[in-house]
Amino acid sequence: MISEPFLKASPILSTLVSNGHEGYFVGGCVRDLLLQKEIHDIDIATSATPNEVMQLFNKVIPVGIEHGTVIVRHEGESYEVTTYRQDGEYTDHRRPNDVRFVTNLAEDLRRRDFTINALAMDRKGRITDLFHGQEDLEKKLIRTVGNPEERFQEDALRILRAVRFSSQLGCTIQKDTLEAMYAIRSQIQHLAIERITVELTKLFQGQHVAKAIQYIIDLRLDEQLPIFQAGYSNIFKDMKDKIIPLQSFAEVIAIFHLLEPTIKIHDWTRNYKCSNNIKNDALKLINSYHFYQSNGLNNWLLYILPKKLWAGWMRTVFVIDNTTIQYELLQEISASLPIQQRSQLDLDGNDLMDWFPHRAKGKWIKNILEEVEYLVVTMQLVNEKKLIKEWVLCNRQEPN
Repeated sequence: MISEPFLKASPILSTLVSNGHEGYFVGGCVRDLLLQKEIHDIDIATSATPNEVMQLFNKVIPVGIEHGTVIVRHEGESYEVTTYRQDGEYTDHRRPNDVRFVTNLAEDLRRRDFTINALAMDRKGRITDLFHGQEDLEKKLIRTVGNPEERFQEDALRILRAVRFSSQLGCTIQKDTLEAMYAIRSQIQHLAIERITVELTKLFQGQHVAKAIQYIIDLRLDEQLPIFQAGYSNIFKDMKDKIIPLQSFAEVIAIFHLLEPTIKIHDWTRNYKCSNNIKNDALKLINSYHFYQSNGLNNWLLYILPKKLWAGWMRTVFVIDNTTIQYELLQEISASLPIQQRSQLDLDGNDLMDWFPHRAKGKWIKNILEEVEYLVVTMQLVNEKKLIKEWVLCNRQEPN
């Protein structure tokens, strides 16, 4: 039953156990193993205190020692090792004011958010499941551990996590859990926007994203999110019947803007504290979409659209226009381009200065380079210096 990632991490459990402590794989990694999904991060819970863990291993990074967590480095991999704990009061609706280390696995599992995440597995593959998480996995049911209102009051991000899991796993949210989410939803406004953005990114990546969007609409969660609070619930409603999994938040922002053009990209990216990379990618997706609307699929579009954004642009076009574009067609057009980038143009600024020796440097150089670049890419001019020179001298005798 134990797969390769767990076998690789097993020596950490062995070291803990051989030194008189308990050690278990816990949480999402155990859930994903049972679902036969790809394992990403492996987390470990132990009865050993952080100081005891640091004494047992050579390479340890004390990342969250006040909350019982350290990172153990083993064979080039990082593993979060966290001491069993009970959480104190959550006055900021995000993290406990204090934690108390315990020696009982059951107490540690009891503090977790959902039953499907309150699972533990020892190094021999034996599962500890105190809250019927395996049964809920089989039923595809999301249910909190213990009182749902208490769980969501502790950390309102769990409301969005529940919806995100419905997107990723195709699960239905249990009735009591759903009712508590609705009752506590206003607490989402107190969350750090960076945490919200991470959850929304994962939510839109899920294979069952349409199910998650319907939950957002039904629970009116959008009313608690930046920008949507101003009354833009139509955006989720407009996308719910045609949404597909999106692999980046740049795609999400681009689609939000295209569905509601009155909201500027700057407002989306500022409110959701997006990086410049996400902002720039979103702008490229939007500009390429508008160019496609006006000019269709042609050489210039494939030239200006970075290959890394092809798939995202195709998804954007599908969601907005319900139009399917074949990736192979993009490859075919791209492969036929005379040049792939401006550096391949058989012309540079020095050439233009030589051809116009009495002309001072200025914006005219950039303008001619861009014009020739466009003509070459769209195959209106052959990329040969002699022919380019003839065109420039004939058409741009007095550049402005």
